[in-house]
Amino acid sequence: MDSASPPSLTHLDSHGAARMVDVADRPATPREATAEGFLAMAPTTLALVMGGLAPKGDVLAVARVAAIQGAKRASELIPLCHPLPLAGVSVTIEPATDGSGLHLVASARTTAPTGVEMEALTAVQIGLLTLYDMLKAADPAMTIGPVRLREKQGGRHGVWHHPMKGTTSLALK
Repeated sequence: MDSASPPSLTHLDSHGAARMVDVADRPATPREATAEGFLAMAPTTLALVMGGLAPKGDVLAVARVAAIQGAKRASELIPLCHPLPLAGVSVTIEPATDGSGLHLVASARTTAPTGVEMEALTAVQIGLLTLYDMLKAADPAMTIGPVRLREKQGGRHGVWHHPMKGTTSLALK
């Protein structure tokens, strides 16, 4: 894409109607995307999680599995998203160093003719929603977000990194 031309919206045809992008002529190449998000919560709620004392059990393990399942189902949830053969999905959930909540990072990998950004972002959202669901009785005031694509690589556009440094938890302050 020429830096002087405005970006085009690939999911719209020449008449402005929604369409699924045709990727039949693109080569299948290795691609990876990493997304991250944050669940802000009271320090007492975080202590329940980290101490393994949450009423619904090991919420971190359940949220990791839910995030992986979310990545696998992205094309069923997002209307114009291509179904992709995922080679792998990894999920980490760690407490913020200031005790304000949980930071979730998901990476998705494939060899396909289109990227895996939506799978990584869906994994983060589903993982955070699962954490919220499992902890809402202890802390209904929890806040989900921000969520962002952190980086991607592969395909026509090569490597891209989010211009903001640091973790998403910093944006909540």
